[in-house]
Amino acid sequence: MNAVKPQRYFYGSDPSQFADLHRPTGPQRPGVAVVVHGGFWGSMYGSDHLYAVATDLAERGWVTWNIEYRRLGNGGGYPSTLLDVAAAVDYLAVLDDVDSARVVALGHSAGGHLATWAAGRSKLPIGAPGAEPVVEITGVISLAGVVDLRTAARERIGNGAAIDFMGGEPDKRAGQYALADPLSQVPIRAAVRCVHARRDDRVPFAQSERYVAAGQAAGQDAMLLEVPGDHFSIVDTSSPTWPTVLTALEDLLG
Repeated sequence: MNAVKPQRYFYGSDPSQFADLHRPTGPQRPGVAVVVHGGFWGSMYGSDHLYAVATDLAERGWVTWNIEYRRLGNGGGYPSTLLDVAAAVDYLAVLDDVDSARVVALGHSAGGHLATWAAGRSKLPIGAPGAEPVVEITGVISLAGVVDLRTAARERIGNGAAIDFMGGEPDKRAGQYALADPLSQVPIRAAVRCVHARRDDRVPFAQSERYVAAGQAAGQDAMLLEVPGDHFSIVDTSSPTWPTVLTALEDLLG
């Protein structure tokens, strides 16, 4: 295995606006894997939650960009969190020896929402949060992702976390939801792989089902990869589900 030497970069002035770059010391695979943690957009979980994921990928030869962002209770929510994720991805363009032409974002839970949303930024109208990307995401692996934001709000998933994130319910903030909901962006150019366990008791399996069905109906390259386990085993690098994630990454980055 390659030894990993993570370096921290700040893409903004806030203490939460940083990302850790994990570079393999041996042969590097093509592209970059962007890692986006979840936690229902709140402060309970940070980028350290997916440190093992970022390390594992780098040890396997991928340059990995594990990002942090402002969260609820810490300056986050709509649109701040979206702007942070967009800025963190675009920051790849200024890093030396990083193949930002091929970028796959892996996001867990609420991070799945952010990763999939970021892949559709080129469809956003000028002036919308995150519009006009500098770096395009070419593929997404949504790991138990909240990819149907409106339904997540209406069903009070995560004790109403989507409502807290958006600052209101879909009926009262329809325009904002239209800009922040990955399902509203379908179809996007990026290939999307939704990896989800049917037994997930945090983010319903139906979230991935609806997104993939909508994507395929619109001609998008979208696939649902059902795995055993639960909400957290999906990002456990020692679990039997992890090879599914690795295979998806290999397919998307070549």
